[in-house]
Amino acid sequence: MFRGNAPARIDEKGRIKVPNAFRASIESKYGRELFLTSLTGEYVRIYPMPVWLELEQKLAQMPSTNPSKLRFLDRVNYFGQLGELDTQGRVLIPLRLREAATMSGDVDVLGQVTYLDVWNHDRFLTKLQREPYTDDDARALSEFGI
Repeated sequence: MFRGNAPARIDEKGRIKVPNAFRASIESKYGRELFLTSLTGEYVRIYPMPVWLELEQKLAQMPSTNPSKLRFLDRVNYFGQLGELDTQGRVLIPLRLREAATMSGDVDVLGQVTYLDVWNHDRFLTKLQREPYTDDDARALSEFGI
């Protein structure tokens, strides 16, 4: 389980050093192989490969002509690329995704239960302001006992 937020930095070569708290979980539970992608290009989503493979198995159950599946795959494949943690815990963010998500300098790495999201700090603060947590959100979560 990935939870919380850890600051990180994108180096001059476009690599992120995955924060130690997340890195230890990835390596011990999943190994070093990753899939990096995004649905919108606003952020980088880092899936441990076993988690991504489970998602692909679910996608394989859907009809190949399903428009939602096709739109999802178009986006994750456009931005997506395989990656691997190096011995120092770094992974290269693909250039197309790095540019779209304005990944440089200081970033925020957020645990999202089974994957990590990496955001440009200022862009994430704007997102929080643009999408406030509402009473409707609280009601929707309460249906799941949260």
